Amino acid sequence: MIIHGSDWAKPTDVLTIRVSTGSGKGRTSMAAFDSALRDAGVADHNLIRLSSIIPPGTVIETCDSADQLRGTFGDALYCVYAVAFATERGDDAWSGIGWSRATDGSGRGLFVEHTGHAEEQVRTMIMASLTDMADGRSDSFAFEHMVLSSARCSGQPACSVVVATYRTAGWGAA
Repeated sequence: MIIHGSDWAKPTDVLTIRVSTGSGKGRTSMAAFDSALRDAGVADHNLIRLSSIIPPGTVIETCDSADQLRGTFGDALYCVYAVAFATERGDDAWSGIGWSRATDGSGRGLFVEHTGHAEEQVRTMIMASLTDMADGRSDSFAFEHMVLSSARCSGQPACSVVVATYRTAGWGAA
């Protein structure tokens, strides 16, 4: 599903950011994190965490793990992500990414990522952060969408992730 702001067109060479979710469990929090990354379709990459700026002309697509960016095992994956853990039986781990776009039709925007132990908590933090981030800029931004993920601890550590991937890069000589 393609989610786009005001009536801006998709040029042929634009950056497409893919947003997927995952949840997992494991005997350790790290194993649960790896399981959630596998579920989101990004486990075989080295995650390079970016700050929350969406470049002009960018298209954002929510996708299943099978449609997430692919590279070679071990490639760098430039992304924005939210990761939450639940380690006590019955606890929930909620993660989410939300975004807003400039109202000028340029396609540029702002991502924000939050985590918590309840859905409404994460939704509220995403909206508050996007509002404050927009208020701190001279341009006008409008909320576009948010994607949430959850996991529940049923005895083993659990993890939820939401990942917005920009691109992959190999480690070959420059």
